[in-house]
Amino acid sequence: MGAVIIPFSERNRVINPAPNPPQSGKSNPRGEPHRLQRWGDLLFENLTRFFAFLVLATLIAILISLLVTSLPSLKAFGWGFLFSDEWDPVQDRFGALVPIYGTLVSSLIALSIALPVSFGIAIFLTEMAPAWLKRPLGTAIELLAAIPSIIYGMWGLFVFAPAFSQWVQPALKSLLGPIPGVSFLVEGPPMGIGMLTAGVILAIMVIPFVASVMRDVFELVPAVLKESAYGLGATTWEVVWKVVLPYTRVGVVGGVMLGLGRALGETMAVTFVIGNAQRLSPSLLAPGNSIASSLANEFAEAVGDLYTSALIELGLLLFVITTVVLAIAKIMLLRMGRREGKRS
Repeated sequence: MGAVIIPFSERNRVINPAPNPPQSGKSNPRGEPHRLQRWGDLLFENLTRFFAFLVLATLIAILISLLVTSLPSLKAFGWGFLFSDEWDPVQDRFGALVPIYGTLVSSLIALSIALPVSFGIAIFLTEMAPAWLKRPLGTAIELLAAIPSIIYGMWGLFVFAPAFSQWVQPALKSLLGPIPGVSFLVEGPPMGIGMLTAGVILAIMVIPFVASVMRDVFELVPAVLKESAYGLGATTWEVVWKVVLPYTRVGVVGGVMLGLGRALGETMAVTFVIGNAQRLSPSLLAPGNSIASSLANEFAEAVGDLYTSALIELGLLLFVITTVVLAIAKIMLLRMGRREGKRS
């Protein structure tokens, strides 16, 4: 049989057949997944937007509710409510200076104790602890955050306060009492309960939150950055100060703000150990009061619209204080970021 000669054009058509023309409409099954994906993306986007605006709407609703229900107190006392230390429900005279002072002082004491301790715990767990100790110690610290606040309060009242009044407060009085300009901080009898005791209990409650956040953000630092610093001869402290902290600045500040928010709004533990005295005293050993403990103690017994409105205004002040603290933290982060940009 003779050989069949195929023209070049036919041969090219057999070897490289033309692709099928794209089909439009419902007859193209390949278009359906793309259309479903677009609808899925649109649904996800709108759903996340709804939840974001729902949180914002809830926040605004809470603020409006607090403002409306505290109007009688706002009209009766005005700005003087912030600067008066008088709290007399019988004569309907109320002032927020003592609770505001107690909230801020106890929170600052707690943060000044919790911040260095949490930082040391996080550095030890991420940089120094052996592998067999990291997991159990980290789990134990996280378990402290799961203990209810009322347990901390009961432990503080029945165990910590007696030991504090017997051993720590007399030592502080003998140490700081003779020093001029500082002795007023330790005036009064060592009763065990008071502002300092509340600050220490709050610090114990805050440490697990701040330490856990710091540990998590420290572990996000790329190993190559730390190894490079060690290779250049840096010490552990230099690596932490010049590599780890700049890289995790936002996370560290967020952890500190989380702990401060917990300290500002804590109720039951503070109520047990702060003393619940509507009295303004510069001594850290004297009993005091906080906004949260005032609400916990008196809201159920409030009689009359003005009394209830004054307590709700205290809640509004706590809301404002928390918002201001968060705003200050955000401004600090922005300024730090600008400085880093100028340095680079």
